[in-house]
Amino acid sequence: MEFHNLSEENNSTNSVRALVSKKKKSRQNVCFYGFLIAALIGIMIGLAIGIPLTKRDSPDQNVQEAQNVLKQYPLIDGKRWNYFSHNDLPWQYRQYVQNKVYEVNLREDTRIQWTNTTNMTSYDFPRLPPQTDIPRLKQGMVGAQFWAAFGPCSATGKDAIRIGMDQVDVIHKFVNKYDDTFELVTTAQGILDAYLSRNRIASLIGLEGGHMISNTLGVLRSFYSLGVRYMTLTHSCDTSWADNWKQDLNMTGSRRGLSAFGEIVVKEMNRLGMIIDLAHVAKQTMIDAIKISAAPVIFSHSSAFEKCEHYRNVQNDVLEMVKNNTGLVMVNFYDGYISKGCLPVNATESTMQHVIDHINYIKDFIGVDYVGIGADYDGVPTLPVGLEDVSKYPDLFGKLRANGWSTEDLKKLAGENFIRVFKDVEKVKEKQKTVQPYEDILPEDETVPNRMCYTSF
Repeated sequence: MEFHNLSEENNSTNSVRALVSKKKKSRQNVCFYGFLIAALIGIMIGLAIGIPLTKRDSPDQNVQEAQNVLKQYPLIDGKRWNYFSHNDLPWQYRQYVQNKVYEVNLREDTRIQWTNTTNMTSYDFPRLPPQTDIPRLKQGMVGAQFWAAFGPCSATGKDAIRIGMDQVDVIHKFVNKYDDTFELVTTAQGILDAYLSRNRIASLIGLEGGHMISNTLGVLRSFYSLGVRYMTLTHSCDTSWADNWKQDLNMTGSRRGLSAFGEIVVKEMNRLGMIIDLAHVAKQTMIDAIKISAAPVIFSHSSAFEKCEHYRNVQNDVLEMVKNNTGLVMVNFYDGYISKGCLPVNATESTMQHVIDHINYIKDFIGVDYVGIGADYDGVPTLPVGLEDVSKYPDLFGKLRANGWSTEDLKKLAGENFIRVFKDVEKVKEKQKTVQPYEDILPEDETVPNRMCYTSF
């Protein structure tokens, strides 16, 4: 029978039983509260230990943490033909609509506007699937972008300057058209002000290919006055003063690197405060430029040679020079430079993990302070699974977070490293403010051998 149903006892027995019951209840209360306290302690321990473990195991939580990082610091992407650390959207404008910015609605999906049936202006490069528009930039939490002013190598010695100027004009036009989204900036502080103070995508201009200055320092200075803040010394073709990466394919070929005039180009870029970009150049050109430059250099969209033996990538001895120069290697996402068809991986399909392998390799080899993002969107035909367009950055940063990257290191990768390089370039400019412009002329015997396109020097 149950305890609470006992009722026919004498008074003394009832008193004893009441006392016993009271003591039992007291012990039960003590046990109950003890259990409650122990349970609360267990919950607190679970919160202290279990939740962080859950966070590390949760892809959604890692992506959320990555998004928080990108909110605190602008993602700067530096890729090649048209996209920053580098984005080639300006080339897409040339290819698909003959630079007619006002005929395109960048607020809508460019994949719908530019299709396989859209006519192209130039067949120097294959049709590239559109990888950039404002909705995807916002989804990707891009805070700053180097838009690449690119001109094909076929314009060398002909109308390369015209194409370069047109590309710069395209950038100015779409930045002005969407001034609630983009803001043209020309300084390191300008990047932070545009993104953090005015919630704009800080838009910088990179000239992708030294052939577009047509061997003339006056043109270099003119591009700087129009807002260009980095120049890739060569594209995939030689200039009269610098060798490109294809020279390294011919192991018995020349190792000229930079000519004497090329060294002057580097020095004038230092004086101007223009960042020297060594993506696309030959290894000897890399070495010469790093030795000559008084400021840090960048590789705006190159990866690690050790992970993919392609000469567009950076070899270990040059990586060490980059560290000593306090420069920056911004990892390219193009699958041909990441894993596809190159040793030691030789993958048939590239994935996000292959990109992470390059990022981690550079981080581990020379340090987290010298690695950045240089995706190359809208400048390459194929990309790894999971990194198909500019909207995918949070996924990449989330996976890095899951792999143990700290918040501080993710900030460096996203933009702090580039801001630091840009500020150092500006410091060199300030130190050289009393240096007169270089007025050297390329020797006539070194010019492009097409006299029909030149009047003199």
